[in-house]
Amino acid sequence: MGFASGLIAIGLFLLGGAWSIFRADDPVKGRTPGQLVFSGVLVLAAALAIASGILRF
Repeated sequence: MGFASGLIAIGLFLLGGAWSIFRADDPVKGRTPGQLVFSGVLVLAAALAIASGILRF
């Protein structure tokens, strides 16, 4: 596995984690602000990792 493929794999892993955190909402309270912030940070990190992996090819 090359470095670019590794970056893309890490980005996809982070994207899956963001989706998992985003959809894990409480039936009564809904999503908390912490969930939204943390999933936003993970999406940003995933986008950066995927973009840099694509640019490394």
